[in-house]
Amino acid sequence: MKRKIIEIDQELCNGCGQCVGACAEGALELINGKAVLVSDVYCDGLGACIGECPTGALKIIERDAEAFDESAVERHLERSGGVQSAPPLACGCPGTAAVSFEPEGSDDASHARPASALSHFPVKLQLINPQAPFLKGADLLLMADCCALCSPEIHTRLIRNKAVAMGCPKLDDISAHIQRLADIIRHGGIRSLCVVHMEVPCCSGFVRAALAAAKSAGSDIPLKHIVISRRGEILQEGPIETGTPPNRQGLRMLS
Repeated sequence: MKRKIIEIDQELCNGCGQCVGACAEGALELINGKAVLVSDVYCDGLGACIGECPTGALKIIERDAEAFDESAVERHLERSGGVQSAPPLACGCPGTAAVSFEPEGSDDASHARPASALSHFPVKLQLINPQAPFLKGADLLLMADCCALCSPEIHTRLIRNKAVAMGCPKLDDISAHIQRLADIIRHGGIRSLCVVHMEVPCCSGFVRAALAAAKSAGSDIPLKHIVISRRGEILQEGPIETGTPPNRQGLRMLS
């Protein structure tokens, strides 16, 4: 069938990989230093990756191609994301040691100094021990790094009374994040998982990670997500629907 699909100019591609992180279907990969469309059936033709390319190497064209297949995408993402083990931490630095402490101040807005609601350390996902004491019985907030700077409600609403894990769904190793999340769900004793991500499409990778991790752990733990605008507004929040591709969830909630 003739349909819209992505095309990559290999001469213009500089191998930065930004388009790969922007494709929630996993249709693009870096091969020999260049972005490549791995299968027509994984590309929905919507072009979420185009705006991430700094060289203009990507464009949408119409050509004969197999139809987009959401079921094939789900199988592809499961194979590529949920089976690899997270690499062991190479460092023995103090930053990897789990520490719990009492959050500062109270909910009183008149508190003289803005109070931190953070109740533990570390907060980087890959540094958190899946069996850390602060995870037991906690509601875990998986937050994209940028949200912490964009949202003025970070301490007053978002992380209060929550355990927090942070990372970048675009630049980090998403497979490692999925495995670490699966280990936390399986062994950490958390009650729920909420993904906080930016409105930009590439940031929805943490939604995929949450879905893949819960499936890998064999858990029906409650999953939700909160979408933050670049100006720090909470645009929408609600449950993550297990039968819906992650890029569709974010775009639908914002529409």
